[in-house]
Formats: sequence, structure tokens, C-alpha cells
Amino acid sequence: MTSADLSALARVLPPEQIVTNPSQVESLSRDFYWYSPVLKRELSSRVAEAVVQPHSEAQVRDVIRFAFEHRIPLTVRGAGTGNYGQCIPTQGGLVVDLAYLDKVLEVTPDGIARCEPAARLAMIESTARQSGWELRCYPSTWVKASVAGFCAGGSGGIGSITWGSLRENGTVHSLTLLTMEAEPRRIRLSGSEIFRVLHAWGTNGIIVEVELRLAPRTCWAQLAVAHDTYAQSFDFIEALAHNDSFQKRLVSNFEWPLPSHFAPLQKWVPAQKALAFIEVADSQLERLAHVATSTGGKVVFTAPWTEIRRGAQLSDYTWNHTTLWALKADPTLTYLQCGFSPTRFREQLRQLKARYGDDFLVHVEFVKSEGIYTPATIPVVRYRSDEHLQELIEVCLGLGISVANPHVNYLEGSGRWRPDDEKLVAKQSYDPRGLLNPGKMRGFAATLEQAAPNPPAIAA
Repeated sequence: MTSADLSALARVLPPEQIVTNPSQVESLSRDFYWYSPVLKRELSSRVAEAVVQPHSEAQVRDVIRFAFEHRIPLTVRGAGTGNYGQCIPTQGGLVVDLAYLDKVLEVTPDGIARCEPAARLAMIESTARQSGWELRCYPSTWVKASVAGFCAGGSGGIGSITWGSLRENGTVHSLTLLTMEAEPRRIRLSGSEIFRVLHAWGTNGIIVEVELRLAPRTCWAQLAVAHDTYAQSFDFIEALAHNDSFQKRLVSNFEWPLPSHFAPLQKWVPAQKALAFIEVADSQLERLAHVATSTGGKVVFTAPWTEIRRGAQLSDYTWNHTTLWALKADPTLTYLQCGFSPTRFREQLRQLKARYGDDFLVHVEFVKSEGIYTPATIPVVRYRSDEHLQELIEVCLGLGISVANPHVNYLEGSGRWRPDDEKLVAKQSYDPRGLLNPGKMRGFAATLEQAAPNPPAIAA
């Protein structure tokens, strides 16, 4: 951006909504990319030239018009809780910080939450519960994470044991976006149309409104169970995942020494034990504790439901928060995202452990994917070199374990891409100059002036 560009920008937004202080710009150009030593090395020097903070959808439109006219890249920021550098501006330009568009607009009687893009998931949950509803699924970062950021970069989380991933069961009821054109179009996508922009990292539209389908409100209790071996712990949580007599929001477990990294829990975490964390309907807590004991497990923590959730929850140590706690204890660790087989998990893990030992530490969060209970796995792995990390990925693939690579900064490598992906077709229509988060959809070749026709709806 030139000084003339910055002067022109000052005629678009009030000066207090334009951030140029270098330290603030750097902070707002960051997410949790440093989980990956590869991305930490590649992205640490990438920052925006300025940050804009619109306070309304009308102001977002003004920013788009300005950026399109001046050919300035825009990178959208929600809460910055992503892990893959989604909101890091790799080609300079402006970061569009949507933090001020954070309202829960309504919760309808039939259980749909309509929200501005930066509404925090914890606020949506709190608001929904007042009307007898709750989120179907949410990430472990839910206290800070924004709803549009979750849709743009997330895939599932707590609750997915019942409701599946974010892309399933109509959980995302609609997404409304503004296109990156001379005169932005406001487009509402629903049904299979949402897959044009769901998990697209803000590369092909700026989401300005989200509608989520909710679940009936439930009072959730927490339970932690220790077993002598990981095999025993996995047997327990696998059986529990398949046991539909229990109403569950979280079914997770951890190989030792991962529980040793959960510093606030050490007063009750037993040494050298595998640990399972569960959220179950409060009325079923006592029965589940009895079942856990009958499998040889020891109940080491229980927390019946209370309306005011005080302190850390067990879910704050699951999914990719497990990685965060491990990194705090040992910065030489990083992670992968692996799709083990629902039927061959034990053998696949046995072969990995035989080869890599404690360089590959597993924890499982069971999800119900397309009706099948599946062990979702974000293993914590030892980083020794890029070559060692690539070898580990290739060994996983050779064992039939899919890998969504969290050490690349482009969509095609992230595990949510097909060669004929509707996200690419949508970008050609919605962002013809390729100004939205450029460089992160490698299959896109900008058509500088002529947009393609609106893409047809493509089934997921």
C-alpha cells in the first residue's frame, strides 16, 4: 500500500477504526500458527500493512469497494484462534478485523441462532440456553472463538459425538457473505450451497451473518476415569461411544504422558495412567461411574452440573487444546490431524507405536460421522526435522490413516479439498481479482476483470 492508499482509506473509515501502529498490526496479523514449527518459520515475518475495524456491515462494504478499486488484498480476522495461519496476510494489504460485529441477533423458537460473524461461541451458547437450546458442537477454543471463524476454519469438536461434524446434519443452517467485487453482492447460502464457503479460510467471501441449528438444552456432568493401560482406556471409551443409552457431549481419552501436561489438573491426575474425559447427561453420571468402575477404571474426578460453569472444564483439555498444553510443557512437540479407521484403529496404532514410540502420542475424541462412531485423532508428535515430519505423514498414509496436514498454509493440503471443489468455482465468481486471503487457494488463477457466472449448488 502506498501513502496515497492510506490517505484514501482514511476517507472510508474514521481514523480510530484504522490501526497502523506496528505492534498492534503485527498482533492482529497472527493466530496460533506457531503450533507448527514449519508455519512458525514460514509465516512469522508476514504482517498486514494496516488493520481496519468496521463496526457495521455497511462499513465492510465500504472496505471491499475501496480494496477492489485499489487492488489491495484483504485478509479477514475473527478471533484469531485458528492454527494454520488462516488469518495471516501472506501478501500484505489489509486485515479486516470483524471483532465489533459480535451480536447474537436472535434465537428462534425452533432453535436457530442468527449471529453476526464475530459473535463468540460461548456467548451463543449462553444466549441459547436461556431459551432452552445449546450449541450442537463447538471447538475447545469456544470461549474466544468466533462463529464465522469456526465456519471458515473449523470442522467439529465437543458435541460431535452426537451431532457429527460442523458440515453434517444441517448444523450450519445458512451463511451470508459479501463478495469481493466493485459493488459487493450480499449472498445467502443454505443447504449444499454452504460448502462453497464452509472451511474456505475466508478466501472466497466475507461472512457477515451465520445461522446455526441448535440442540435441545441438556445439563452436562463431567467425569474423568483412569485405566492402567491405553488399550483398556480405549476399550472403555469405544464401548461408551457406541452405547446409545448414554447421552454424551464428549468422549475422549489420552495416552500417558499427555495427562502430565495438564498443569491445573495435577492434584488429581494419577501418574502413569491413561485418562478418559467424558461429558454425560447429569442424570446419568452415577450410572456411568458404575460402568467405568466395572471395566477396571478408577473414577478420579466428577463434577455434577451447575448452571454457572466455574473454572476450567474437562473439554478445555481436549481436541487441539491437548496440543496447546503439551507445547507449554515441551516446545519440541507439535501435532498432526489423522483419520484412523473405525475398525482398524488398534492395529494401526500398534504399528505406529512400534516405530515411533513416544514420538507419537495419541488422544482420541470420538465423533459420529455419517452415522458411524469414529476415533477422531490429533496426535501430539515430536518435531525433529521437516523430513522426519514428512516421513511420519507418509507412514500414516501407508497404514491407511488419512492426514489433514496442519503444517501447510493452503487449502488444498488441509484435508477439506477436492480437485473439483465448489470453493474454487465460488472464488472465480465471488473474488475475480483474487484479493481475498491471496495465496491460500493454490488452484485459483485470478481472472482480473471478468467474473465467472454464479456457480450452481453442488452437493457435499
